[in-house]
Amino acid sequence: MKRLFLLLSIGCLWLTLAQAQEYPRKEIDLQSFIEELFQVQDEDLNYEDLYESLYTLYLNPLNLNTATRDELQALFILSTDQIESLLAHREKTGRLLSIYELQSVSGFDLTTIHRLLPFVTIDDTRYGDNRPLVRRILSEPNNYWIVRMERTLEEKKGFSPATLRSDSTLSTRYTGSAEKIFSRFRVSHSKDFSLGFTVEKDAGEALAWSPGNQQYGFDFNSAHFYLQNKGKFKSIALGDYQLQFGQGLVFGSGFSPGKGGETVSTTRRSTLGVRPFTSVLESTFLRGGAATYQVGAFDITAFYSHQRQDANLQTDTLENNDFFAGVQVTGFHRTPSELANKNAIGEQVAGGNVMYRSTNGRWQVGANYLYTAYDATIRRNPRKYNQFDFSGASNYVGGLYFAYIWQNLNFFGEYAQSASGGQGMVGGLVGSLGSKIDFSMVARNYERNFHSFYGAAFGEQTVNNNERGIYWGIKVSPISRFWITAYYDKFAFPWLTYRTDAPSEGAEHLLRFNYQPARRILLYAQFRQETKDRNTSRIDLPIKYVVEGRKRNAILNLDYAVNAFISLKSRMQVSDYLFEGNRTTGYTLMQDISFEKGPIRIATRYAMFDTEDYENRQYVYERDVLYGFSIPAYSGLGTRSYLVLQYNASRKLSFWARISRFNYLDRETVGSGLEETQGRFRTDIKLQVRYKF
Repeated sequence: MKRLFLLLSIGCLWLTLAQAQEYPRKEIDLQSFIEELFQVQDEDLNYEDLYESLYTLYLNPLNLNTATRDELQALFILSTDQIESLLAHREKTGRLLSIYELQSVSGFDLTTIHRLLPFVTIDDTRYGDNRPLVRRILSEPNNYWIVRMERTLEEKKGFSPATLRSDSTLSTRYTGSAEKIFSRFRVSHSKDFSLGFTVEKDAGEALAWSPGNQQYGFDFNSAHFYLQNKGKFKSIALGDYQLQFGQGLVFGSGFSPGKGGETVSTTRRSTLGVRPFTSVLESTFLRGGAATYQVGAFDITAFYSHQRQDANLQTDTLENNDFFAGVQVTGFHRTPSELANKNAIGEQVAGGNVMYRSTNGRWQVGANYLYTAYDATIRRNPRKYNQFDFSGASNYVGGLYFAYIWQNLNFFGEYAQSASGGQGMVGGLVGSLGSKIDFSMVARNYERNFHSFYGAAFGEQTVNNNERGIYWGIKVSPISRFWITAYYDKFAFPWLTYRTDAPSEGAEHLLRFNYQPARRILLYAQFRQETKDRNTSRIDLPIKYVVEGRKRNAILNLDYAVNAFISLKSRMQVSDYLFEGNRTTGYTLMQDISFEKGPIRIATRYAMFDTEDYENRQYVYERDVLYGFSIPAYSGLGTRSYLVLQYNASRKLSFWARISRFNYLDRETVGSGLEETQGRFRTDIKLQVRYKF
């Protein structure tokens, strides 16, 4: 470990000496952008893919002069009416000559343009560049190398000396150091290439070189090489990659925000095809090769993936075969038992996609097929709710999807069926009634025996099965600088679910008022309510029955930029939960202050929270280091504070430091199990350096 930090220190010193005396361009505050558009925080949302996708788009801005409908839709910023207006303007007047020309496009207001600007451009300096690929890569300015270290200052139980248990054996402890270490290099150019690698070790994992255990230094290693628009090949990916076609029933890897403060555009998935994987999530990606080849109006994609997955592999001595309960996706390999499950089974995935797109781009149809095989059998631990979950050693799922634009209405849908015969269906529309009203509707029906391992279609649950529902969303802008968003989602689970021993149902609705009287001021108020059935908490009954639980939360938020240097955010969140006549509450109050002057940026927060139970936990976005994200649950009674420092030493070299602390007033220990620390505090630090070659 000491050698590793010595090498990193030498590297940082060398980079400092090699730096140029220039300052970087202004960077977007992605935390604020995500919070504004996708307001509903939930632990099931894939925040890392969300952040990664948006920052990748920021580094590789979309060219408005060549962008397709799918690419414009994938921004989740523009309405159907705005997209059609932009395409019509482009067809009528030709290429946009300036980004400010957006003000002359019908339906584009200043609020939309300000949101759009960080992610788009009207020029591509690589256009017509016929130099060899190696020279283009070596001369590409859009590159970076990041090294990050983070750890908890208080000692967790997993790092303390092992104690003797009652059975005369030592208790389990973590095998590695307390530091979490992350490093990434990437060089990319939009519509041309992407090349990079990512390595990570979580806190408690060991740095080791053990090819026999398939560990090569860091616990997690990922790399990709990605090309676009090479003759008839629209994309070629080697290494780690993701696939996104149709509405996500078969191929839904990557970023899909779902329900939130943006109630219309986020309900529809876009066909983005093959994309490089650059996250540190140790699941949801494919490893191997994929390519998309264009034949006339058809795009044909084929792929193959082979990798090892984590699982608790067991042996059936009667049948003399291996089985496991399911793939483990936590990515943790800290204890001997977690290490024993690492890369325990082999997974092979193969399949493809064929898509036809009309010449005017107004409609597309496609077919998906995915086959998955494991070298052991999945056998679930029998529970009431999982009787229709997948079992076996192989599965296939295939289906059809479509999208059609008629005037200002965008119709979309997908149908799929798995090897079990289970079916999944999702469809809906997104439209505009002029420039003042946008709306959406999505209906879905995922049967209880529908199995899609790499799907992520729109829905209430993270897995697309055992769910029926219909969603309505609306956005109204009655006057300039004021808009209202709302949605209502009604859903049902025809079969049992976890903690619900009977068919159940629920509903969720959200209402949000947004007011931006000036560019520096944003005020919004939001109310959300969700009702969902679950088992009674009574333990004196021989049979559980289902009771409706109701959770409500409200947010009042004010963002105010005092001047060009200082910004303030004041926020209040309150909630209550009603179950079996028992009502509990929770709240949090917070104040953020941000300062930016030249190469220095400072962001800090002080928050107070009081929640009566875990059902009232408060999820809040926090400022973090670049490429980092933090959305902790404020639960219990206490305070939360953090401080983030950024120093841009030059256009090439930047440093970050972050310290955050929970101060609990209702406990003497924090966390549980091996993550438990003694005392009322939990303090975390992060240090990061980025160099652009």
